[in-house]
Amino acid sequence: MPANLILLVGPRGSGKSTVGPVLARLLGWGFADADALVEATAGKSIAAVFAAEGEPGFRDREAAALESLCAQPRLVVATGGGAVLREANRDVMKRCGFVAWLAVPPQLAFERLRADPLTPGRRPNLTAVGGLSELRELTAAREPLYRAVADFTCDTAGRSPDEAADAILTAWTNSRSSSGPSPPSFSG
Repeated sequence: MPANLILLVGPRGSGKSTVGPVLARLLGWGFADADALVEATAGKSIAAVFAAEGEPGFRDREAAALESLCAQPRLVVATGGGAVLREANRDVMKRCGFVAWLAVPPQLAFERLRADPLTPGRRPNLTAVGGLSELRELTAAREPLYRAVADFTCDTAGRSPDEAADAILTAWTNSRSSSGPSPPSFSG
């Protein structure tokens, strides 16, 4: 596994875009948000990409962004919550670096998103129900995919961004010095 890329996966509201810069600072690396790269290359918000191109068009752009980011060294990458949906993306992540799953209960993710002033215009609903029900539904559907791609699971509930970043850094460091078959986990 390449030692110079850490990818953060998890549902929206799990803390990827908050923990990522903290982790990057600890490592002395760069930080990139895959959703921000999609917006920059598209010249419009994710919601506008969804409106113009539908979810398949967005997922194509997301896959291209992930490929581009994985080609860069010494980088912490916050992936989009649905990046794990495509098997090709999961393969890219596993091939490119260390993958940390930021696990969070849907209720807490919902509270974090409600407190985020950028959420309303940036992130479209992905199901007809939206809100907390959507987060519960998507988390249940995607959890096996997060679990399958993750080298490490970090429960972000009740942890500060600094604590989560420290846990990921420790797991990443341990993974580089050991070849044990089971990934480390941090949850309680």
